[in-house]
Amino acid sequence: MLTLGINAYHGDASAAIFRDAELVAAVEEERFTRQKHQAGFPSESVRWCLAEVGASIDDVAHAAVSRDPFAHLPRKVMWTLRHRPTRQSVTARVKNTGSILDADDALARATGRVTGKELRTKLHRVEHHRAHLASALFSSPYETAACVTLDGMGDFLSSAWGRGVGNKLDVQGVVAFPDSLGVFYTSFTQFLGLPAFGDEYKLMGLAAYGEPTFLPQLREVVRLGEGMRYELDLSFFTHHDKGVEMTWAEGSPTLGAMYSPRMAEVFGAPREYRAELTQRDMDLACSVQRRLEEVELEYLRRLHGRVPERCLVMAGGVALNVLTNGLIRSETPFEDVWIQPAANDSGTAIGAAQYVLHHELDHPRTWTMTHAYTGPQYDDAACKRALDAAGLKATRYDDAELLPLIARRLRDGAIVGWYQGRAELGPRALGNRSILCDPTRQDAKDVLNTRVKNRESFRPFAPSVLAHKAGDWFDDAYESPYMLMAFKVRADKLGQLPAVTHEDGTARVQTVTQDTNPRYFGLLAAFDALTGVPVLLNTSFNENEPIVCTPEEATACFARNDMDVLVLGSYVVNRTA
Repeated sequence: MLTLGINAYHGDASAAIFRDAELVAAVEEERFTRQKHQAGFPSESVRWCLAEVGASIDDVAHAAVSRDPFAHLPRKVMWTLRHRPTRQSVTARVKNTGSILDADDALARATGRVTGKELRTKLHRVEHHRAHLASALFSSPYETAACVTLDGMGDFLSSAWGRGVGNKLDVQGVVAFPDSLGVFYTSFTQFLGLPAFGDEYKLMGLAAYGEPTFLPQLREVVRLGEGMRYELDLSFFTHHDKGVEMTWAEGSPTLGAMYSPRMAEVFGAPREYRAELTQRDMDLACSVQRRLEEVELEYLRRLHGRVPERCLVMAGGVALNVLTNGLIRSETPFEDVWIQPAANDSGTAIGAAQYVLHHELDHPRTWTMTHAYTGPQYDDAACKRALDAAGLKATRYDDAELLPLIARRLRDGAIVGWYQGRAELGPRALGNRSILCDPTRQDAKDVLNTRVKNRESFRPFAPSVLAHKAGDWFDDAYESPYMLMAFKVRADKLGQLPAVTHEDGTARVQTVTQDTNPRYFGLLAAFDALTGVPVLLNTSFNENEPIVCTPEEATACFARNDMDVLVLGSYVVNRTA
């Protein structure tokens, strides 16, 4: 039985396909359209997923969309009657709701039909946060776990929590509109002159350069209520009143300003886009990050009091905050934590399908997500064609020659474009679509920014490390295969990893095992054998665009940037010897 999952008409549109309960493929639409965080309907992703299983839409028994406009309808009606939002806000929401209700027609058009009436596939609409929860629980290795999702807003909620047992979810509580930790963090991201959709990770990077001097004021902006509640002081925000200008139809999504004039009254004038950073900006970023940690960690402690499980699973955009994630095991009673690698809305395509399979159809769980390599892949023949078309001279090597060769180039200071296997799902490059450097070089960060990435100097680069040696280099190192936790660099190693050690002494770690990525593991092992350092600087293979997907995109990115080496499958291009 084939089941298709879809995230549509929201940021990071995506699709996933399951054969019985086994995930076969999943991908974000941006990898095809080359529009960052692509919204709209993921037509290309749907067609690619069907091609991966050699099927047509007629072969798909169930399709699940991770939105349900009818969910929490009484809450929505009561809010509208009490608060009378602007006509512009209501019109935008009605238009988005109409798109979700017409998802069967969009699916039909994407698969060569005219209307949804022609489909034999049964379409399910899964409430947004149940899709998030399902993507975490049913992908995790845990039979029983406390479950939580934290994000901006979806289907009128910002959080849901409960217990997962086997193939069932018991949702025991929610936090509803307008209170939202995601809205809190995004609003201050915008206030600090970082306006693009998905810029929250930039605020997280900036936080390391400041002091939490604004923490007393921020404790009034977002407060913990009774029980499993957090509350915003709505005088600082506009999303509940005037609404937010949003574009969710096609292309990269945009969000209008979510903060009110009161924010400037308390924190000073908002930073202009690309204006010089001030100490105020750094201190405010630090304070916002610290307040998020305070609220979220206490929320999780309270969750454990209600769901006293050893294991915790998480999803939602706030679950991408690696600094908070790295504190969960030390600051809450939870001993094991599993976070969906596509914790943003792209992962709800997986979760929507899983919710239908397990919770609704009672299919037993037979699959665990052990890696995020679920996207398109291209063989060496395709790589060779791309190289020839780009006019790049390449040499083919087997692994016995390739890995030590590239390890030597990295040791000697080369910037290496590393393109292998299946593309990663989610926002992180995990060793298949990566740019690699020697992390021990003092100048590597500046060189990489100058020659390739052209990004803000306050943003850190991340390390990949051999999993079995992570504890030798990072404090409290825990399994982190998806680069979703930050750990302190060990005091005795601080000076040895300057390129991946952030201003606060932390690093966003990816642990790599031979089982999940044997070629990347082999490269790390070869570099370790050569240098005594089982770590590489790993950043995404792109330049102000979505991570490269095809060999042609990789060669184009290499050609317009100043990388030294391109490794495309088994082929190596040397720009310098």
